[in-house]
Amino acid sequence: MALTGMQIFKFLPKTNCKDCGVPTCLAFAMNLAANKAWLHQCPHLPPEVRAQLGAAAAPPIKKVEVGSGANSYSLGEETVLFRHEKTFNHQPLLAAKLCDNDKNLQQKFEKWQGLQWLRIGLTLRAEAVFLDNCSQSAEVFLKAAQQISPHFALILCASPQVLEQTLPKLAQFRPMLYAAEAHNYPKMAELALNYKCPLIIKANTLNDLTTLSHQLGLLGVQDLVLDCQAASMADVLANNTAIRRAALLAKNKDLGLPIINFACALSQDLPGQTMAASLMIAKYASIIVLSDFRDEYLFPLTLLRLNIFTDPQRPMTMQQGIYPIASPGPDAPVIITTNFSLTYFMVNGEIENARKPAWLLIMDTEGLSVLTAWAAGKFVGDTIAEFVQQSGIAEKIYHRRLIIPGYVANIKNELEESLPGWQILPGPREVSGLPGLLKSLP
Repeated sequence: MALTGMQIFKFLPKTNCKDCGVPTCLAFAMNLAANKAWLHQCPHLPPEVRAQLGAAAAPPIKKVEVGSGANSYSLGEETVLFRHEKTFNHQPLLAAKLCDNDKNLQQKFEKWQGLQWLRIGLTLRAEAVFLDNCSQSAEVFLKAAQQISPHFALILCASPQVLEQTLPKLAQFRPMLYAAEAHNYPKMAELALNYKCPLIIKANTLNDLTTLSHQLGLLGVQDLVLDCQAASMADVLANNTAIRRAALLAKNKDLGLPIINFACALSQDLPGQTMAASLMIAKYASIIVLSDFRDEYLFPLTLLRLNIFTDPQRPMTMQQGIYPIASPGPDAPVIITTNFSLTYFMVNGEIENARKPAWLLIMDTEGLSVLTAWAAGKFVGDTIAEFVQQSGIAEKIYHRRLIIPGYVANIKNELEESLPGWQILPGPREVSGLPGLLKSLP
């Protein structure tokens, strides 16, 4: 049974050190009880207390990790039914299905590696490959898996016999195993435990899925992912919603696990699969399997995923600091703006369009845009002056000219008083006018 905030508070150090990110231990305890914080955020809990509170404070959907190194990903840990209630935590992995004896394996693999896009400072790409042992050969399967594993997380679809032969050389990559069913789950459980790999459970109904999950739990397998077979998108939606509600509302631990969906099983063509995948992203899938990756379908899916899994209560931000653009020298102009990521990329893009080197100062305003930050008192004369003085920009230039956003031109005099010796130049109100201003400067 879940503990209340006051019950959790009794176990905390009560030092109000703020290391967890909130002002008091009581506030942290309340956040734990409401699934808005996790135990690992408190660095001062003794191991015995952490263990005692662990089960009570654990998220209703278990965290499962797949892959290794740069290709390591977390699934699960979700705490809400709807994004606006808090946020969705871990983006679903996009995987492509591939036969181990595919004649175009090398060509497909190289193409998939190149499908990457930079968006507001983040790299959008697919993360996983669902490798099917179509050849029924352990040797062919192993060769294909070793080729893919350094670049993608792996989901291995093979018989227990083939997995037993290949996992000794693949376990270091922490692949996910597909799949434990009613007829083979003891052997699949043994492989998952021996090689410390997450395991997918496959069943035709939610009742069968619950039974298998419970049985595997009794065998000691904890890192599980659910696959409830679906013949239509309506079935996928119904199953995924029922699983999420059972985990969050009914506290059903057997169903409190990440979900895998197969868009490739619902449509023969990629446009149809993309439509299915878009619903799966929004409705609780942790892994989505397509038949292929193509840029015109993969890019919108990664963009949709980014938007849905961005915390609606926290704007996307850039790190505070100095950003040199086009190798600026000591005579290059200095421009300042807030750390709202969209603002940064718009300003950055216009500076690049001007084809003139510049120093771009990004000031931490907690992700607020220029006008909002000014209205909140976070982007005003004294705070900007303090940041400029501490940033180190004065050591990189010989002039003392600072371009500020045109929307806050009214702080010019205040800023010049706070920055003696500096000339403050209000920029254009619209960022599209920035190239003209830069080209007019000496």
